[in-house]
Amino acid sequence: AAKTYNVDRVLFTTDVNSTLASIASTHSGKTAAFSIAERVSKDVNFEGFAEINTSTLNTAIENTRVVKTSHEIALLRKANEISTKAHLAAIESAKTATNERQIEAAIIGACIANGCREQSYHPIVAGGEGGATLHYVGNDVDLVDPKTKQRKDSVLIDAGGEYQTYCADITRVIPLNGKFSDETRAIYELVLEMQIKCIDELKAGVRWDDVHALAHRIAIAGLLKLGILRGSAEELFEKRVSVAFFPHGLGHYLGMDTHDTGGNPNYEDKDRMFRYLRVRGNLPAGSVVTVEPGIYFCRFIINPVLKDPSTSQYIDSQVLEKYWKVGGVRIEDNIHITQNGHENLTTAPKFIAEIESLAS
Repeated sequence: AAKTYNVDRVLFTTDVNSTLASIASTHSGKTAAFSIAERVSKDVNFEGFAEINTSTLNTAIENTRVVKTSHEIALLRKANEISTKAHLAAIESAKTATNERQIEAAIIGACIANGCREQSYHPIVAGGEGGATLHYVGNDVDLVDPKTKQRKDSVLIDAGGEYQTYCADITRVIPLNGKFSDETRAIYELVLEMQIKCIDELKAGVRWDDVHALAHRIAIAGLLKLGILRGSAEELFEKRVSVAFFPHGLGHYLGMDTHDTGGNPNYEDKDRMFRYLRVRGNLPAGSVVTVEPGIYFCRFIINPVLKDPSTSQYIDSQVLEKYWKVGGVRIEDNIHITQNGHENLTTAPKFIAEIESLAS
């Protein structure tokens, strides 16, 4: 354990109480013990300490974990390299797969074969309209549409392997027929523009809330161009209409957890554009954040907006009708924030020409 984790001293758990008693005695009962609430065994005895602080340590650890060492960045890069192989295996599998589970099997198999024994999270493999469901967990639906008897247009894959406890988190959308349909291509191009322009903004000190807002402004401009939205871009932004199509945050910190610590989210925020943003405030150098914009055609999120008289005027339901089949498009990379810029740790293919070439 000492060799693996590079810590100063390793003891058995049976030595905890005697060690604590020795520390308290050495300091004549005038020192504090720091622990995390509900994370310490009931058998642990803090007798002899002047103070038992259960509120400070958790926040300190969270903030420390945000900024990575060069070794941690190397582990995250390795997790991304292996996960890229898994996404390539998914593209190959999708050529002949008849059910989502077959693609999932290819992802997990490639991760294990290349050194990621564990997944960062349960993979998402969502074909067709299933891609509109955030955190989709089915992964067992046939890839032929039961209504049209035709193969679905695309599949959204959100998957990443865990390497020595460090996580990759990558999302791609691939065509099931070698080429994207016109509607899926249009949405894919918009989401890719959102992602590229947001990544270009990243460096130490950048306010994440502002980058998230930029993603919404790009989404609004694109949806206006496609005719799905109507009205002025500024009014659409102020009315938060784009939240119906991009309902989640732009990304989150990444590390030993997929949704890693230290983001300071405010899930009580009255502004629904920022309510589900997992990171708030300025990004420090050394942090790793996902950039994962998406556009979704989720009926239970969009329909209330269509029925609300104050917002229905901003969506052209006739144009929208053509896009339900797209489901959802999300593109996600893992970005290391540096003092003067950023480093993209994710190398999985994401440009349309490359993906279509691999999928054909």
